[in-house]
Amino acid sequence: MKIYKISSFHALKLLCSSQNAIQKVVRVTVIFMVLLAASGGFSASAAPLASWNDGITKTAIITFVKSTTSKKSPDFIPKGERIAVFDNDGTLWAEQPLYFQLFYAMDRIKQMAPQHPEWKTKEPYASLLKGDTKGALAQGEKAILSIVASSHAGVTNEQFAASVSQWLATARHPKTGLAFNQMVYQPMLELLEYLRSKDFKTYIVSGGGIDFMRVFSEQTYGIPPEQVIGSSLKSEYVVKDGTPMIVKLPEMNFIDDKAGKPVGIYQHIGRRPVFAAGNSDGDFQMLEWTTTGEGARFGLLLHHTDAEREWAYDKDSHIGKLERGLAEAKQRGWVLIDMKKDWKVIYPSH
Repeated sequence: MKIYKISSFHALKLLCSSQNAIQKVVRVTVIFMVLLAASGGFSASAAPLASWNDGITKTAIITFVKSTTSKKSPDFIPKGERIAVFDNDGTLWAEQPLYFQLFYAMDRIKQMAPQHPEWKTKEPYASLLKGDTKGALAQGEKAILSIVASSHAGVTNEQFAASVSQWLATARHPKTGLAFNQMVYQPMLELLEYLRSKDFKTYIVSGGGIDFMRVFSEQTYGIPPEQVIGSSLKSEYVVKDGTPMIVKLPEMNFIDDKAGKPVGIYQHIGRRPVFAAGNSDGDFQMLEWTTTGEGARFGLLLHHTDAEREWAYDKDSHIGKLERGLAEAKQRGWVLIDMKKDWKVIYPSH
């Protein structure tokens, strides 16, 4: 197993220690760019990761990709084995102050309330219908699972997809006023595209609902539904009035979080990834499993450090808690994205 670490800065330091350092750096850089352009490996108009600031993080990613896709490199990875997995909430799009799917679920509960008069006196629905979100979520994961199960079940897969599409088209984030699917990270969109341009196959592996993410994953991220892995409710096949359909049931099938992520990857993909990106301790096992395989490996953690343009949070957050990953990233060879320092922009311009 080899976790890829960049050493180009060490080489640059040695070069710059000589008397004619600047001239040598310029000559080497020009020669390097000319050779790349001649081989078709570089295009000034299509430089990768344009929204990333130059630095160790960006350089590490590009160096890993170049090394693993060059047949002359000892780190070469065949195309069929170039599997890259990404968490969604907090990694590809924002997740504060609540997971976006939970916003959808709560809106659905309010819409469905007239058909469920019992919810007026039953928690967590009673508090939610009174506008007391904090009270509704006081029971933590139990409350969230109840809200999600009740709001997602009892409909066909087509009806659910139509409902999510309508919500994405009309709902707005309470802080930014943006549509939720506008709050995707431009630098991560570029990373997905860069990897695919080098024949990596990109997957979403998220604790979010698989059916929820599949509605927008292809249009938003360029990731087709069959390359989305997530948590799921049980479903059943029924024939109603002569029409076959898949109906969602109010019962959990699989939770794709923490240790569930490597299991989900194995069951859906059948290959250990070589590149994994996340942002929280819920992604720890996914990065651990990815980076302990044989050959060149890459683990990437997004650290939310930008309170002005987004949010700044880690170990004390109720959403996207990052504590163990932050403490162990260096010793495990994982690369940390410092959002404030590494990204020129956060969201795409619209």
